[in-house]
Amino acid sequence: MSNNSNKIALITGGSRGLGKDSALQLAKKGFDLIITYQSKKEDAEQVVAEINTLGQKAFALQLDITSTSGFETFKNEVISILEVNFNGRKLDALVNNAGIGMNASFEETSEEILDAMTNIHFKGPFFLTQKLLSILNDGSSIVNTSSGLARFSFAGYSAYGAMKAAIDSLTRYQALELGNRKIRVNSVAPGAIETDFGGGAVRDNADYNTMISSQTSLGRVGLPDDIGTVVAFLCSDDSKWINAQRIEVSGGFRI
Repeated sequence: MSNNSNKIALITGGSRGLGKDSALQLAKKGFDLIITYQSKKEDAEQVVAEINTLGQKAFALQLDITSTSGFETFKNEVISILEVNFNGRKLDALVNNAGIGMNASFEETSEEILDAMTNIHFKGPFFLTQKLLSILNDGSSIVNTSSGLARFSFAGYSAYGAMKAAIDSLTRYQALELGNRKIRVNSVAPGAIETDFGGGAVRDNADYNTMISSQTSLGRVGLPDDIGTVVAFLCSDDSKWINAQRIEVSGGFRI
């Protein structure tokens, strides 16, 4: 077991994609996990089972990141899990991962779309982190999920990319203000990854995949386990002096 064997991490959106891989990579580092899902309970329970086979404890909770009204109830559910299964200990890592992609031209982006992107990618993580501060240990790690699209631009992602740029800024402010508790805050910015994200375009559209690969210095698109290992690293003591950083994990896209 690693020196993180008794640590507990909470990952939002841990039932699929990058969140799932991050959860599995954290389990391999000796973390116990609480993962959230919005609707795919069976998928979340499958991830829990996989984590259990790695010898770690895992629990799945439903969470709708789009509405802050459920955050108090969610916090109480997390506290209950911690009391019953971990002798009332607190969290050592929080990974704000849950999110969806939405592609619409700037001209056609409706207020409804912008509100959804704001709630899911900025307001939700902002207030969920605030809500959970009291059950985060001093010296813990927060990882926010940004995107390569906060640095480079693809048509159709003005709302999404702008929210991810906001997350990068928020990360620095959180690192500044939570430093008195020795809490580290960093953001991970994935490039294009082969998952079901955004309708699975990177995974399923060969021309799109080839275009991304041709502009990436390492010559391919990303895979989920390219990201999960970085998230796990940032949650662990291995990254103890990394703080307030935006780490792009894109293989060198458009550099």
